[in-house]
Amino acid sequence: MLSILKKEIISYLSSLVAYVTIGVFLLVLGLFLWVFPDSSILEYGYAGLESLFSTAPYLFMFLIPAITMRSLAEERKEGTFELLFTRPLKDWEIVLGKYFACLSIVLFALLPTLVYYYSVSSLGIPPGNIDAGAVIGSYIGLFLLGGVFVGIGMFASSITKNQIIAFTISVFLCFFFYSGFDSISQLLSLQDLGLQNLGITQHYDSVSRGVLDTRDLTYFLVAGGVFIWLTLFVLGRQRQKRLSNGMVGLLCVFFSLVSSSYFSFTRFDFTAEKRFTISPVSSKIMRRLSERIKVVVYLQGDNLPGGFKRLQSATRDMLSDLQAYSKGKIQFEFRDPLKGLNNDQQNEVIQNMAAEGVEPTNLSVKTDNGVTQKLIFPSALVSANGKDIPVKLLLSRIGLSPDEVLNNSIQNLEYAFTSAIKKADDGGRPQIGFTEGHHELTDLQLNDAMKTLAEGFQVGRVDLSAISFADLQKIKLLVIAKPDQKFSEIEKFKLDQYIMHGGRVLWTIDQVSAELDSLRGHGGEQLAFPKQLNLDDQLFRYGIRINYDLIADMNCSQIPISTGNVGGQAQIQMLPWLYYPVFIPLSKHPVVKNLDGISSEFASSIDILDTKNVNKTVLLTSSPYNKKLTAPHILSLQALEQEPNPKEFQSVPKITGVLLEGRFISDWQNRPLPEGLKEQVPVLSQSEPTKMIVISDGDILKNQIGSDGSPYPLGYDHYTHQTYGNKNLLLNIADYMTDDSGLIALRTKEIKIRLLNRARIRSEKMYWQLVNTIAPLVLVLICAIFQHYLRRQKYAR
Repeated sequence: MLSILKKEIISYLSSLVAYVTIGVFLLVLGLFLWVFPDSSILEYGYAGLESLFSTAPYLFMFLIPAITMRSLAEERKEGTFELLFTRPLKDWEIVLGKYFACLSIVLFALLPTLVYYYSVSSLGIPPGNIDAGAVIGSYIGLFLLGGVFVGIGMFASSITKNQIIAFTISVFLCFFFYSGFDSISQLLSLQDLGLQNLGITQHYDSVSRGVLDTRDLTYFLVAGGVFIWLTLFVLGRQRQKRLSNGMVGLLCVFFSLVSSSYFSFTRFDFTAEKRFTISPVSSKIMRRLSERIKVVVYLQGDNLPGGFKRLQSATRDMLSDLQAYSKGKIQFEFRDPLKGLNNDQQNEVIQNMAAEGVEPTNLSVKTDNGVTQKLIFPSALVSANGKDIPVKLLLSRIGLSPDEVLNNSIQNLEYAFTSAIKKADDGGRPQIGFTEGHHELTDLQLNDAMKTLAEGFQVGRVDLSAISFADLQKIKLLVIAKPDQKFSEIEKFKLDQYIMHGGRVLWTIDQVSAELDSLRGHGGEQLAFPKQLNLDDQLFRYGIRINYDLIADMNCSQIPISTGNVGGQAQIQMLPWLYYPVFIPLSKHPVVKNLDGISSEFASSIDILDTKNVNKTVLLTSSPYNKKLTAPHILSLQALEQEPNPKEFQSVPKITGVLLEGRFISDWQNRPLPEGLKEQVPVLSQSEPTKMIVISDGDILKNQIGSDGSPYPLGYDHYTHQTYGNKNLLLNIADYMTDDSGLIALRTKEIKIRLLNRARIRSEKMYWQLVNTIAPLVLVLICAIFQHYLRRQKYAR
């Protein structure tokens, strides 16, 4: 076999046709990757070679048949097969010798593409900022693909003496096995058969990311082996030989490998951050799915910018990874909802999708005629059990660049999809109760908060004075949203024992009475005074003290102020209101990680106390430019007329949101039970492991209300048309407090941004295009000249 291998390689490299074929392959590949804008690495903007590994398979469909077409067809045409069979060589040695020779030529054709790696690495920010592991893994995938295509080419060359016919058959078979099964699987009657698993695309797409799954490896080995076996079968039939038992046994081994790999598999993630490694939490949830899950991704369309192509590709990769662990229960598709529709139909679709929670984004797209506006939907819809749960793919955040926003969105994909799939699959939804009876926020003020939570939870009101303790224990999360009246001792006792028995509580408490509407209705002034909620001792025992003060912060939102009348029309101006702080989450905790700024109204500071067995995590703080005002304090709108002095506001950031986890001591330890308690409650002096979150602003869950009485979305300021992160904060809190699987920890996943230096690209674009188009050709030319020189030296002797 080695003699055949050596002979074939020398024969190929001694032919001018081989160098021309490889040169054309590299020229076309260079043009696609560095010149043509739709697939250009320079236009993509990220330091990676994804474009190479998505373009190369289609060029392989022509390169490899051109290499393999002569391997067996020429031997038959020239009558040299008989000479080979007279040698002490077996059929499989001849075929494998030629197979590995062709595969070596394919590898030789790929070596010059390392110039692309050097170029991308040089253009990275900083230079060298490229994921070498992912590139190595992707080259492994491309080499495995080449192995299958070489097997197909060998088979095509064995069935005819004509090289052109062999080339044509090989191109057709390569294209069919790469894309044909995907096309067939789209037929309505065949969609549920999983025919796409028989095609190469699904397996190659997985490996080309830099992830080697043993199922994909088995597929490539078996697919290549089957075509080698078919080649041996054809040669045997041509020589009128019977199929040997060894060949039959080899075929059985191939198919046993396929079946065994389906049930047991291992994955090797070559990427630097292991970004394609699904967490144990997600894989466990996927393996335990009880229903089929349908995922429709609407991030689809032509002329998407490079960043959104990256988000689209990352979404496809994430769903493929989750699908791999779901035993086929997850099916997904990408769909452009506006494709082929007129304006009226598009408007109707947009309205229907908005009702389902899928919101569009207006995008500026560069075209040959300038810049046009394009409407896209960076969202997905997860469906199961008759429930549709929207998934927001693009997470905007104030103060971040577009690249950072996209990177944060990609980091969040696993959590977003796993959480939505888990909610869609679970038959019973956790209960969340909002307390009432103490002048808490009304249903209208909590409209969007309750509506948003209702997509994944059972949400309702809870009257602590009326509900039995047994029913209270069924509630997974209790939300105390801005009470204005004091809690009775019996209500406090129920709350305390609810926590002692493992209940979770979200406290959003205003310690100081202050309202903007009261300011406007009392001549622009109001006395902000402490509330009497009768909760201080209880919170103190748990390790928290909410102070009777107000935080004035220079990082704040704006309010509308009338500045006079002109022509009978009131003149409204938006001015920063120091008592409406915007909290920018800096903590890496998954509850607040990657959130936009959190809007608040009249927040107070929080002190953390030293309590045993309780871990405290600060979630929200004011900015470093704040000032604390102790209540009672007179508030006046006239303060808007004065420009705040930053020097007066320089202070340590004040804590406004804290997570407490552990075993809490009961506020009723060593105390008699409250009078009037009518039911029997099993009293615990120390809690089971549980958690609570305390936020020193009751308005953080309140949505604004329009002049017509209709509620706005939570976190949306209809005066400035700005959306804050309050809704996502609430959803994260609900997920973290009600889910014990640790799913929200996925939000800590981090992926490094690898960008190209756009300034260098603008100034050196032509240089890098020439380098990557011409340098690979020069390397091939040098090899051709060197080979010609060696032959000349050898035969001149």
